[in-house]
Amino acid sequence: MSKMKQQAKGTSRPSKRSSGQRDALLRTLQARFEKNMNRHKGLGWAEVQAKLDANTERLWSLSEMERTGGEPDVVGRDPKTGEYIFCDCSAESPAGRRSVCYDRAALQSRKEHRPANSAMDMATAMGIELLTEQHYLDLQQLGEFDTKTSSWVKTPSDIRHLGGALFCDRRYGQVFLYHNGAESYYAARGFRGSLRV
Repeated sequence: MSKMKQQAKGTSRPSKRSSGQRDALLRTLQARFEKNMNRHKGLGWAEVQAKLDANTERLWSLSEMERTGGEPDVVGRDPKTGEYIFCDCSAESPAGRRSVCYDRAALQSRKEHRPANSAMDMATAMGIELLTEQHYLDLQQLGEFDTKTSSWVKTPSDIRHLGGALFCDRRYGQVFLYHNGAESYYAARGFRGSLRV
């Protein structure tokens, strides 16, 4: 059974990483942060790293975001809490999180040809949150994302109750919001997540 499936079933996530893995991840995050200053104007890496050093459990979630192709980067800071907000900033929906339906109920509703996982279960196992529609629109202000793929977004309960789920993409220079059956899944659809540190 894969590590992701074990975690989705409630297996505890690893609490420690080797110092070499931690340092490599921090170097990757710092290089991406410094290369894309337009995403976090007015913020400095030293302050971000200080937050990460004080919240080391968040490094595991960031490493999972990185491992699955999300290319996490800082996209803002909450003025009320002081938390830095990381988001998947890969050009296309993270490659390691595609071909998934929306949530566990959708997964269990399929009688055949079930996908391996669901977006909500994967996000929970990784310790991250699916982007809302507004968060997705905010991300698209920082660049052009999902021009060839699409990403599930957090769906309001009234829509989900009726069997639907929402996803977004960018086509023809515009960002679009669509609906689909929550049980559907496609090779070009994944999900983006966010993490507060």
